[in-house]
Amino acid sequence: MMNAQQIVLANRPEGMPTKENFRAESITLPPLNQEEVLIKGLYFSVDPYMRGRMKDVESYAPPFPVNEPVYGNVVGEIIDSKSASFKEGDLVRGILPWATEAVAKAQSVVKIDASIADPSYFLGILGMPGLTAFFGLLYIGKPTPGETVVVSGAAGAVGIIAGQIAKLKDCRVVAIAGSDEKIEMLKEKFHFDEAINYKTIPDLNKAIKDACPKKVDIYFDNVGGKISDAVIVNINTHARIVLCGQISLYNATETPVGPRLEPLLVTKSALMQGFLVGDFKNKFSEGIQQLSQWIKAGALKYHETIIDGFDKLPEAFAGLFSGKNIGKMIVKA
Repeated sequence: MMNAQQIVLANRPEGMPTKENFRAESITLPPLNQEEVLIKGLYFSVDPYMRGRMKDVESYAPPFPVNEPVYGNVVGEIIDSKSASFKEGDLVRGILPWATEAVAKAQSVVKIDASIADPSYFLGILGMPGLTAFFGLLYIGKPTPGETVVVSGAAGAVGIIAGQIAKLKDCRVVAIAGSDEKIEMLKEKFHFDEAINYKTIPDLNKAIKDACPKKVDIYFDNVGGKISDAVIVNINTHARIVLCGQISLYNATETPVGPRLEPLLVTKSALMQGFLVGDFKNKFSEGIQQLSQWIKAGALKYHETIIDGFDKLPEAFAGLFSGKNIGKMIVKA
């Protein structure tokens, strides 16, 4: 038997999560049964959706139990196997506990090919964020050349990819982000046509209007709240609003009241559609294949914020909500 460290949800956050909401524990792992594998965690993903699972409310996924380990996307290495499908040294990805080592069912993880890209990329551009951007933009946004696309949370794990895919579809792309560093990166490295720092601009509505002289055809919404209020009043007729995330509202302790958008959607004949990446699970192979081709061709770039140290997982997760990440936030064990 092997000893491991794990991080559990100690109590449910009220408002912004802090490291006090988590607790580290030592555990003894059970011996392997048939069709099980022992995995050493290498890279751990922290994602905004996990905040919703820390609330004791009904949602598309059950809440994390208190005093049980937090689960998320992990890339790890097989260090023991009782399955013919895996051998020692294989790299895999799966929904696994925040633990230095873990026992998992063999069918719950999939092999990854590190010859395509760095292993950590399978938590980002070739993982859930990349697929979210791919399907949300192409299947709901349905961009056509010459259209104007606005992406909020544009320097985040999904936003960076969604904006670049829009550029590949010959659209004008306007980014919204929260620091001058992010604004410069989005324009210089990722070639967004325009970028707006919502924290320093005095009039966001006017800034969006000025950046989008032909108005907004597609809004890829990662943020919600006042940023989305300002974008949506600038939409075109037949605009498509892709509801991917609402990170500005995840830590709200009261239900916020905003503008009533329904009359505008009616008069603009606009579509607003929410989605989960799992809605497209039968098409994942298509998405990964196309994203891989774009990466190999140099048409799609990426950025990661990697924090060293398994024990930094709570700190990294909390940092998502104060904008400390550029691109995908990952913890390297």
